[in-house]
Amino acid sequence: MLNNKKVLITCGPTWVPVDTMRVISNRSSGALGQMLAEDFTKAGTKVTLLEGPVAKPAASKTFKVLKFLFFDELAALMRAELKKNYDVCIHAAAVSDYKVKNPKRTKLSSKLKKLRLDLVPTEKLVHRIKKLNPGLFLVAFKLEAKMTRAAAAERSKDLFEKGRSDIVVANSLQGQKYSGYILDKHKKFLAHEQSRKGLSRTLVKIVGKHL
Repeated sequence: MLNNKKVLITCGPTWVPVDTMRVISNRSSGALGQMLAEDFTKAGTKVTLLEGPVAKPAASKTFKVLKFLFFDELAALMRAELKKNYDVCIHAAAVSDYKVKNPKRTKLSSKLKKLRLDLVPTEKLVHRIKKLNPGLFLVAFKLEAKMTRAAAAERSKDLFEKGRSDIVVANSLQGQKYSGYILDKHKKFLAHEQSRKGLSRTLVKIVGKHL
């Protein structure tokens, strides 16, 4: 049952700074996370959406939206929110995998003939979630350029083993073609959807059955 359950959803891209003006980002639109926020709200839950720098921000007044731009801001928001009594966390944000080791504290000159950036891995925020709130139900996402059933099983291993996820959505987006596999922690395939809308509605039903 989902009625009155508290759900935390993350969505959209994250930025990491290059200098005081420039950032490295990704192409996430946040659309799926916004759909999930809408659909979980319709199912009777109380949703808080942590939304990155998307082109079209969520306009709904039926759920709470907290904004972030940078990786460190998302990390801080998640740290604070996960101390609260959420029942479910759906971590759909496209979190930066790398950051500039020493971002410049001034704006780099545009006249440079060559610029070399030293990138280092960021912390895997998904691995932190169950440590901060062990009792919640965690849905993690794995995005690849191309996703097959076999790839979904392989790519989700780390999210189950290190992230202790309860469900993983292994998905891909090529142009307008979407594909998403939903697996549980026993590596059982629960669904395969070929649209974001279908994935969102199916995930609501699956999470409801598991709570």
